[in-house]
Amino acid sequence: MNDVTETLKKQQYKLHGDHAAVKLCHWVKQSLLHDRPCYKQEFYGIKSHRCLQMTPVVNMCTHNCLFCWRVQGFDSENIAWKEPEDILEHCLEQQKKLVSGFGGDPRCSKEMWLEAREPKQVAISLSGEPTLYPMLGDFIELCKRRGMTTFLVTNGTTPEILEKLDPLPTQLYVTVAAPNEEVYKRICVPRIPDGWEKLMKTLELFPSLNTRTVIRHTLVQGWNVGWEDEYAKLDETADPMFIEPKGYVFVGDSRRRMTIDNMPSPASVAEFGKRIASRLGMELLRERPDSRVCLLGDKNAQVKIPGLE
Repeated sequence: MNDVTETLKKQQYKLHGDHAAVKLCHWVKQSLLHDRPCYKQEFYGIKSHRCLQMTPVVNMCTHNCLFCWRVQGFDSENIAWKEPEDILEHCLEQQKKLVSGFGGDPRCSKEMWLEAREPKQVAISLSGEPTLYPMLGDFIELCKRRGMTTFLVTNGTTPEILEKLDPLPTQLYVTVAAPNEEVYKRICVPRIPDGWEKLMKTLELFPSLNTRTVIRHTLVQGWNVGWEDEYAKLDETADPMFIEPKGYVFVGDSRRRMTIDNMPSPASVAEFGKRIASRLGMELLRERPDSRVCLLGDKNAQVKIPGLE
């Protein structure tokens, strides 16, 4: 993984051992310098400047999605797994270093800068498929004991792990980037032979998971936009609390495979959302055009995470 490691380092990933990494999120910078938070703050109440973006498996995934902005070149052999405590301590230490320069910037309030040094939210989603880390439940438990919320994003190809995951994260996302197996194979490029079947098992499992659940539809113009009836059937199976239609953005490594024309407009993302919502008896609850994302759910749903207000 030498070439990949060098690329990750150049992109400001702070690596820990063979498999864990932390990277300062764009929205931490925007929040600190311009009071412009991530859509997750507007939707769910998470404080963007106090969010730690990390992954326990920077170099492992079951997909090679064409729209993925992360570096691809994975090697999952002979991993020397780090303990959850080591990973979290490394991530917290590196986050302090990554935000250190903002302390002297006149655009950044001293109060927010001090808060940014003490994250309260962990986004387990930076790169790779995080459920492949064998001590994920212990890591989430550690975050919970330290008073931090956790958002876990998975591609849904490990239902056997999700079924046994204890504790579950504060909020669990499953990315459903295709309406059927044919589109799935073309755009997600699974590295395992039964990826679609495993995703279907995850969607069937979803209603039984006792946590906040979200289905994310990553939309790529010309590839997977449309098929609302098929998407709605998948969503009906999963019965999530919320659905996030989110438009692909032409950034990172995805520029090798996509063009800027593959970015759906904010209006088209919202229209897709409304069509899905109408099929499921949901409503469009929130919209963030600059992030090309909207939120669907029941009109009486508790959108904000309790206790964060």
